[in-house]
Amino acid sequence: MGVEEIKKRAVVAVVRGATLETIIPMAEALKEGGVTALEITMETPKALSLIEKAADVFGDDILVGAGTVLDAETARAAIIAGSKFIFSPTVNEKTIQMTKRYGVISVPGAFTPTEILNAYEHGADAIKVFPASNVGPSYFKNIAGPLPHIPLMPTGGINLENALDYIRAGVVAVGLGSSLVDPRRVLTDAYLAEVTQNAKKLMEGIQSVRNGLVYN
Repeated sequence: MGVEEIKKRAVVAVVRGATLETIIPMAEALKEGGVTALEITMETPKALSLIEKAADVFGDDILVGAGTVLDAETARAAIIAGSKFIFSPTVNEKTIQMTKRYGVISVPGAFTPTEILNAYEHGADAIKVFPASNVGPSYFKNIAGPLPHIPLMPTGGINLENALDYIRAGVVAVGLGSSLVDPRRVLTDAYLAEVTQNAKKLMEGIQSVRNGLVYN
């Protein structure tokens, strides 16, 4: 399992602050719209329990992973709980090594070309460029010039309005947070239907861009 799995899924929903009661309805609404990669951030209370529950319920239907992983020990605990990928905000070589030791997708965070190359040389499958909104889609085109072989994934400030601009810039996937699904919202049927609708529209847009079609 590697970067092709992330590229195939195209969108990673970043969930902060979910609970054991809300994680499954949110994930189900996303899946109905075609978003099938779910990042549960480790600063969320009971994050390991959330990962375990989502992984058990959805199996291979949703790629469940951990985000905001700062060290190798946390990575191992998340993998044991069922994480299929480990996202980090920074480059930590021991975290990358631990993740790859267990055959899990490693996506550390980096910002500069030096950091991006360093992470890739230490075994990362893809590089999470964060915060992407500080530089915009053109940055990814520029990085791809000297480093075309390194898969990049923007997060931070990516939303339903600008996500396709990053896909056009050649990234393998995008990470969206509260603009796609917001755990702070009351999960009414109407809101969950909105999540599904937004997810579906986003995935259709990405597919159109990848197919080289004009999408409005």
